[in-house]
Amino acid sequence: MVFNVTNGQPGLGLALGGGMARGFAHIGVLKTLNKHNIYPSLIAGTSIGSVVGGCYLAGKLDALEEWALSLNRFKIFSYLDFRVRSAGLVGGKRLTDTLKTHFDDMLLEDLPHPMICIATDLATGHEVWIRRGDIIEAMSASFALPGVFPPVYRDERHLVDGALVNPCPISPCQAMGARMTIAVDLNTDLIGKAAKPGQSYQTITGFDIFNKDDVPLEDQKPFLQSSISRRLFRREENNPSLFGVMVSGLGILQDRLTRSRLAGEPPDIHIKPPIGHIGLLEFEKAEELIRLGETATERLIPEIKAAMCVLLKSEVSDAFLQMDLNANKATMNEQAFQQEEE
Repeated sequence: MVFNVTNGQPGLGLALGGGMARGFAHIGVLKTLNKHNIYPSLIAGTSIGSVVGGCYLAGKLDALEEWALSLNRFKIFSYLDFRVRSAGLVGGKRLTDTLKTHFDDMLLEDLPHPMICIATDLATGHEVWIRRGDIIEAMSASFALPGVFPPVYRDERHLVDGALVNPCPISPCQAMGARMTIAVDLNTDLIGKAAKPGQSYQTITGFDIFNKDDVPLEDQKPFLQSSISRRLFRREENNPSLFGVMVSGLGILQDRLTRSRLAGEPPDIHIKPPIGHIGLLEFEKAEELIRLGETATERLIPEIKAAMCVLLKSEVSDAFLQMDLNANKATMNEQAFQQEEE
């Protein structure tokens, strides 16, 4: 049977983990799965994982890939509307307006398969599964990094980034009935993290907007005029920036929490793209991230297909049914040929 985005394999769940810019690797994972006729019928996403998952089920993965490949360091900052008196350093309106051009008025219920966006209740620390309602609001709540983006107020709760409680959401897939779960974990490549050394700290912890190797001096001028951006992103030669410390802290939290949850909630297939050498904010490296996601998934395709034969019973039944039909047709043809000879 040939599957597609709207006609996914029953019981196949996909957990897309959080990891900020590294989430572009999810695009490569999904493209490779689809290339091999593997289509999930349930997706749970945390942070950037919810954005990629939502785009995929809405049929907008190509548009997301095109946008991702167009990003550079300066363009990324054009989406950040800094605020002084707010619950977040970035208002998020420009990003929301960009999402609205593709998802305006779309609901999670409008997607062809269940989509779960993972968020965190700021008051209680509870894990929140958003399964209904406005898709932009759900995505925004899932990637509302505390201190950077303001919380999203929904159902009388202030919601922030789901990576604080469930960086790689395997449990929602299992709870929603997935018989097989593929998890894409963006926080496992410890060797990669050591592959890009700075002078006395790892340069991936920073976001060097004021580094001429990353951003031309001419493009730095608008940010030099802003006291907020100077305070956030400027750093001493051998020390990370304020923003770098904040983001690295989240990265450590995600890494440790992911390991703990994977021990108790292991997926059936664990995809781990080798992307540790890419910083959490290096969105301009989308092409490399997508390619690494494709490579990591391609390597596991035989294992994925073997697991599907065992765990997705309906798939096995369909396969045997098709074999029986083919065998019956061959028998009938042979009998008809023998009758003609007689």
